[in-house]
Amino acid sequence: MTRALVGLLLLPCLAFGQVYRWVDENGQVHFGQQPQGSNAQTVEVNPQVIERDAATQERQERQERAERYFQARRDEQAQAAQARREQQAQLVKECAQLRAQLASMPEGRRYFHQGANGERHYYSDQQLDAARRQLRDQLSGRCH
Repeated sequence: MTRALVGLLLLPCLAFGQVYRWVDENGQVHFGQQPQGSNAQTVEVNPQVIERDAATQERQERQERAERYFQARRDEQAQAAQARREQQAQLVKECAQLRAQLASMPEGRRYFHQGANGERHYYSDQQLDAARRQLRDQLSGRCH
C-alpha cells in the first residue's frame, strides 16, 4: 500500500522532472522534486502501463452493456412515473368538473339547453334525475 501511495504521490512529479529520495534525521523516508539534505538520491520512476487482456476487456464491455441496460430501465421507469402523474392530474381535473356539474344541478330547479336557433329546451324531471344519476355514477366509479 505504501508503494502505491508513494507512486500516486509521485505521478504529478513525473511531468516536472527529477524525483529525489532522502532520509531525515528521524529515519523517515521522503520523496520530492527538490533534494533535501546531503543524502538525497535521484530516483528513477518508471510508469506502469496496464494492458488489458481479452477477458478484462470482455468484462468491461459486459459492465458497460449492463450499465446501459439499467440506465434505459431507469429512463423507462421515470417516463412511466411521469405518465402516471399526468394521468392522475387529469383524473383530478375531471373529478372536479364532474363535482361542479353535479353541484350546479340542485333539486327543485329547472334546467335547459339552448337549441341551434337559441331556443330553450327544458329538461323533464326524469331527464334531470337521469343526468344527476349519471354524474353520481361517474363520480363513484372514477373518483375516490
